[in-house]
Amino acid sequence: MPPKAHILVIDDDANTLASLARAFRLAGHQATVCDNAARALELAKAERFDLILSDVVMPGRDGIALLEDLKKAGVTAPTVMISGQATIEMAVKATRLGASDFLEKPISTDKLLLTVENALRLKHLEEENHDLKRRLGRHHLVWASAAMREVMALVEQVAASETRVCIRGETGTGKELIARTLHEKSPRRNGAFVSLNCAAIPAELMESELFGHEKGSFTGAAARHVGKFEHAHAGTLLLDEIGDMPLAMQAKLLRVLEEGEIERVGGDQPFRVDVRVVVATHRNLEEQVRQGTFREDLYHRVFVFPIVLPPLRERREDIRVLAEHFAKQLADQNNWKPRSFSAEASRALEGYDWPGNVRELRNVVERVLLLSSAEPVEAQTVERALPAAGDGNADGFRATAGLARGSLAQRVEAFERETLLAELKRHRHHMTNAAKALGLERSHLYKKCQQLGIDLRAIRQAE
Repeated sequence: MPPKAHILVIDDDANTLASLARAFRLAGHQATVCDNAARALELAKAERFDLILSDVVMPGRDGIALLEDLKKAGVTAPTVMISGQATIEMAVKATRLGASDFLEKPISTDKLLLTVENALRLKHLEEENHDLKRRLGRHHLVWASAAMREVMALVEQVAASETRVCIRGETGTGKELIARTLHEKSPRRNGAFVSLNCAAIPAELMESELFGHEKGSFTGAAARHVGKFEHAHAGTLLLDEIGDMPLAMQAKLLRVLEEGEIERVGGDQPFRVDVRVVVATHRNLEEQVRQGTFREDLYHRVFVFPIVLPPLRERREDIRVLAEHFAKQLADQNNWKPRSFSAEASRALEGYDWPGNVRELRNVVERVLLLSSAEPVEAQTVERALPAAGDGNADGFRATAGLARGSLAQRVEAFERETLLAELKRHRHHMTNAAKALGLERSHLYKKCQQLGIDLRAIRQAE
């Protein structure tokens, strides 16, 4: 049975180290001991510990200095401090530096273990809360259109069953998000949701990715590999871009869907898996069947309940709410100030056809937030962030459409110059307001203009 937790114990007294390590091991934990702060920092950066227990008073760098070093190094394990010479000031300083608790020597074993259990439980709750917030923010469905209302009605209708679902739609419409929603609304919600993009896996590795392989089954197989089907046991497996799966693998997938058993590459014993398979594609599977690039028997196995996601240009009512959602999401991720879109900016977004669909919209929103800090976001910023008219490259800025030549440094310099000139003009050369809009200090803006050869006096006279 694996240990409950891996604990790093630091104390300059050998007897104390032995006593603490023994207490932890008897309680089922794994203990690594160390007698100085410098070595402890090296260990904490090289290995993952669930908790750190450190004495305060030690030769050389003490426990408080170690706390500061751990924080700078990005070590997130909860840290409990112990000392036989504790003072209130010492405890307060340790707590401010992030210590989970402060114990005074001598410490009873019961109190020590209770403190450790509480610190570990709190850390686990914090990680669960962080993961939940991340998952909700990243995988939250946002919509306002009648078209998406119909899609969601279908999701609700089929989620509770074991029916195989085929999600169809253009690239970037959110097919994986719909699959995740199906999973979360199903009785399998407590199981894993696993996704495999069939278009991104080389044909020779597809079988291993799906079913796993045994050690030594082929060159480079240094250890047993667990495949996606095993990872998804009791949960849901999304086979994204199923239309790109090689024909040879289609036959093997069909057998698994029919029999409910898989066998690892190099294995000799099949075993059962309990997985709900959902597929997604942007391709016309019926046409592929006619052309012989997709097996007809597999088609009938996976194409039981189709859900068609309309492209963003056919549900323009969703554009504004999606843009606001992405703006909030990006602000939270980057610690930016919350931003909204003016009515004119929203209309500019709604007037674009979005060939890259929701994925492209998110990229443009991020681009907009980087280009300007104005609140609300103005239409001209959106216009600059959108791909240039007639530009086949969906990643090209309108603002940079004319920067097709020159080195990267030259292009960046030209873009910065154009951005500064636009902001200065918008704020009628009011340096304080322009600097604020760009997120710069006023003195920094002056220096930047000088570096870019912008003659402020000449521009004012010309206008």
